[in-house]
Amino acid sequence: MILGIDSSAVTAGCALYDGKIIAEQFLNNGHTHSETMLPMVESMLKNAGVTLADLDSIAVTAGPGSFTGLRIGIAAVKGMAVGAKKPCIAVSTLEAIAYNFIGFDRVVCACMDARCGQVYNALFKTEGGVVSRLCEDRAIRAEELSKELSDIEGNIVLAGDGAELMYNFTERGYELAPYPLRYQRGSGVCLAAAGKDTVNPAALMPTYLRLPQAERERLTREKSGEV
Repeated sequence: MILGIDSSAVTAGCALYDGKIIAEQFLNNGHTHSETMLPMVESMLKNAGVTLADLDSIAVTAGPGSFTGLRIGIAAVKGMAVGAKKPCIAVSTLEAIAYNFIGFDRVVCACMDARCGQVYNALFKTEGGVVSRLCEDRAIRAEELSKELSDIEGNIVLAGDGAELMYNFTERGYELAPYPLRYQRGSGVCLAAAGKDTVNPAALMPTYLRLPQAERERLTREKSGEV
């Protein structure tokens, strides 16, 4: 049994997987994840009649995503896992998005708004109930991704909180994922985690892909000779 948790962006979600999704909760109300995540998980576990002791592992989106959101999710999972003596599973946020499309034959362009004209992106193919990765997670400029997509044949669906940005940016008429499938969800985290190797909670770390803004600004000042 896997508990899957996501707090990597504006949405937050959790789900329980035991060969199938047996419970799930999802929020997109703008509230702070530090206020909502643990109560949401507690409520879902209670309603499902499951305790942390019943779990085999706890999975979480480790990145890319919001620096604060990732830290909140990973800290929450570390705390639960250490207390319950359970292993953890780190899941790519973009891969979790792709798992929303099991049952469809599509090329999934998972993209999250990374600001500064960039998106966090990875491409996946869903076919016959299987999700296949076409490239590694990356930070890429929107115009570069648009050019890359123009060379791909087949049905392309744009998903993630950067999907609408890419949809408006490109000239080709790609499919914009419907709202219920657009964002990362706890169920996608669970499905992506199934079969993956577990790690000790202490080894669970965020994957940022890009330095935090404060660090980038510091490096810029150093290069320009500012103190």
